[in-house]
Amino acid sequence: MGREVEKILIQRSHTVIARVDTSGAEGTAKFLTEKDAEKADIAIEFSAADAVLPNAEKYGKMGLSAIVGTTGWYDDIEKLKNILTGSGTGYLYGSNFSIGARIFFKIVAYASRLIEPFPQYDILGYELHHKRKKDSPSGTALSIAEIILNNNSRKKKIVTEKLDRAVREEELHFASVRGGEIPGIHTVLIDSAADTIQLTHSARNRSGFALGAVLAAEWLKGKSGIYTVDNFIDSILE
Repeated sequence: MGREVEKILIQRSHTVIARVDTSGAEGTAKFLTEKDAEKADIAIEFSAADAVLPNAEKYGKMGLSAIVGTTGWYDDIEKLKNILTGSGTGYLYGSNFSIGARIFFKIVAYASRLIEPFPQYDILGYELHHKRKKDSPSGTALSIAEIILNNNSRKKKIVTEKLDRAVREEELHFASVRGGEIPGIHTVLIDSAADTIQLTHSARNRSGFALGAVLAAEWLKGKSGIYTVDNFIDSILE
């Protein structure tokens, strides 16, 4: 993702101040420095869940705004707010920065509402990702599942683990598969005895995620406060 983001930044005439890689393999620095933060307008972070809060503390102290595409840390959102309150920085986070994926989310929400009066239609989902992906289910899968719950009253609970029993009517089953080099495929099935409606977002590569992150950075510049990628997308759609 770092390489993809850098490529898009250069294409859009931005200057990359530093590439931070704690392993030292591909970065210009292992850690973000005050000197680099002073030169930069914004940080774009794709890291690990346990690094999000420590990095946020650095951004707050250094006065650096940030775009964060890391997932798996959302239970700590209140801690993040406490860290950044009063810092004057902007912070925008999300599970998926792909513009196509955000459009897909809107379609899923609408479809979930459409089937509300038709109990013969059940709804479920699955996602496929490459063998190196560390989280399962993906943050995007959980976002899709939450969208379905928020737009269909028949589903009350998300179930992501393997089921050794019949799924209950109020449960939304969203399965995950890992293997190969798949950038990301998310599918929602609306199924009845008579027919099936299949909604799928299939990422061809990581460039769509990178472009969304850079566009979000351009949108965030000059703003303060904590935002989600939905805030950014909704402002465009409006």
